[in-house]
Amino acid sequence: MKAIKIINSLEHLENILQETTAVLLYFSTISCNVGEALEPKVHELLNTDFPKMDFYKVDMNFSPEIAAKYSAFVEPTILVFFEGKETIRKSRNIGIHELQSAILRPYKLIFE
Repeated sequence: MKAIKIINSLEHLENILQETTAVLLYFSTISCNVGEALEPKVHELLNTDFPKMDFYKVDMNFSPEIAAKYSAFVEPTILVFFEGKETIRKSRNIGIHELQSAILRPYKLIFE
């Protein structure tokens, strides 16, 4: 199982987006119960269905400049990038099956 990596700087994030084919950014705070409950489910989804996609967490309290640059103002917000381009954006009420089907098509186009 891949580890959840935490991003603290905009520069670090921009390097990741340039170097990594598929990235899921998970924006939340530790005070958000919905975000805390959803995070392990999203992480598990990536491990089982999308193993070539990397999971990165951004804590909006500690990295407000990253949240602002990517217009992630509600929690949780999920952004999915393929080849450096934002492809999927989901906020607040996020269903795992809905997220899975949204990721599936672009993921298959790139990796299969």
